[in-house]
Amino acid sequence: MCLMKLSGSLCLITGASQGLGKALAIALAGKGVRLVLCARSATGLGKTVARCETLGAKVLHEALDVSDSGAVESFATRVHEEAGPCDLLYGNAALIHRPAPLWEIPSEEFEEVLRVNVCGLATVLRAFLPPMVERGSGFVVNLSSTWGRSGAGEFTAYCASKFAVEGLTQALADEVPPGLCVVSLNPGVIATPMLDTAFRGRTQGCPTPQEWVKGAVTFLAQLGPEHHGQACSL
Repeated sequence: MCLMKLSGSLCLITGASQGLGKALAIALAGKGVRLVLCARSATGLGKTVARCETLGAKVLHEALDVSDSGAVESFATRVHEEAGPCDLLYGNAALIHRPAPLWEIPSEEFEEVLRVNVCGLATVLRAFLPPMVERGSGFVVNLSSTWGRSGAGEFTAYCASKFAVEGLTQALADEVPPGLCVVSLNPGVIATPMLDTAFRGRTQGCPTPQEWVKGAVTFLAQLGPEHHGQACSL
């Protein structure tokens, strides 16, 4: 296994319609990366794709819910047929719920957060990872959170989902063959739409996605075998 090579690589980013996913897609487009993008919002995804294409990137994309196994598997089949195995799987898609004590969070809202943040991540990995395993190389970055390593009141479902991402990542790191690198990544506190929900709009002073993405690209470019299985942070 060697360091992550960005130029010419094929990178999947989920949740690419806004926030960190959108910022990373645009930044990588300028680095010669071939992109595979998906998100639930067709409108938001379309804007990201258009911006990436103006930077010269080749983009395969699909509007889908990552927890919809049929849609994800169909998209993965198309990607593998048209472009081959991915070099990087960047699991960014996630939801957060309205701040409230556990007993005030409706079961449907609680379960949707887990469905997207945990089951959706697993669905994407099941669909896109096997060709990388067969080839014997590639990188997996599962986006976690500060709240995936320490709890926060009024965000029980989100914390539970991100703690699960950490556990899933550690277990997956034990399963993949040599040649693959699997890590979780805590991006830090960034002024995204999700954080606006969490902090009730009080995100002044936090880095924007456009400011954050410079460090994220550097992190990916330096990702190597010594990071395998680690809980990384920016």
